[in-house]
Amino acid sequence: MTDQTPTVRRVAGALGAEISGVDLSRTLSGETIAAIRQAFVEHQVIFFRDQTLTPGQQVAFGARFGPLNIHPYVSGMAGQPEVMEIIKEPEDQSNFGGGWHSDMSFLARPAIGSILYALEVPQYGGDTLFASQAAAYEALSPGLKQTLEGLNAVHSAGREYSAQGHSAQKRKSMAVVEAEGAFGEFIHPVVLTHPETGRKALYVNPAFTMRIDGWTKRESRPLLNFLFEHCRYEGFTCRFAWRAGSIAFWDNRSVWHFALNDYPGQRRHMRRVTVDPAASE
Repeated sequence: MTDQTPTVRRVAGALGAEISGVDLSRTLSGETIAAIRQAFVEHQVIFFRDQTLTPGQQVAFGARFGPLNIHPYVSGMAGQPEVMEIIKEPEDQSNFGGGWHSDMSFLARPAIGSILYALEVPQYGGDTLFASQAAAYEALSPGLKQTLEGLNAVHSAGREYSAQGHSAQKRKSMAVVEAEGAFGEFIHPVVLTHPETGRKALYVNPAFTMRIDGWTKRESRPLLNFLFEHCRYEGFTCRFAWRAGSIAFWDNRSVWHFALNDYPGQRRHMRRVTVDPAASE
């Protein structure tokens, strides 16, 4: 075990911190992992620079925070199914993760966090935006907060992973299975209380939230459209410029993200592992 002392530097007002002084390829002590987890839940997204990780080392690091997810629609690496290769080749038109969303809310027990590692980045562009859904909730009026507290929303992979969905579009180096006929619907509260901090956050998702539970899609649309616009307000966000060896670890319970597709004709290669809640959660 390696005991390292992380240094945490806040990067924006709403969310985000950069952590230095830690080599994630090493087997870290429980104290170091606890410090990283504290920064993760406090700042909602944390960043590391100048890391060198094999897929196995990325899996080992992610597993210190909980069981790892195997994506139901995107094929993982051969022999390492927990590792998702996110690749945009120069000839690909669409990117994976383009558009505001949080990961995996279409599951009965959504993911805790995602750990994305950059292997190859374009000469310019390809930044990722993050938006604090805790800040978005806290900015609402007392009356709307009270209204939302009693609501649940229906989430499904159907829109995003069906034949017309953005995530299901063909990319040269990614194997995505269309979810046609295979997806279910799962109900989650519109206002989620974070299990570790007690802080409340909005939990709706432009990619996967279909409607308010008990409402029709037509009835749901005005409220959801308002929330989707409100939740991406610039004051709730931070922006991360990738370099090879960079890592972002974000909390899907309270964070949206948006991978910008502004680097035509260039290659971008990332690897992601996703942390699920423990069986007891």
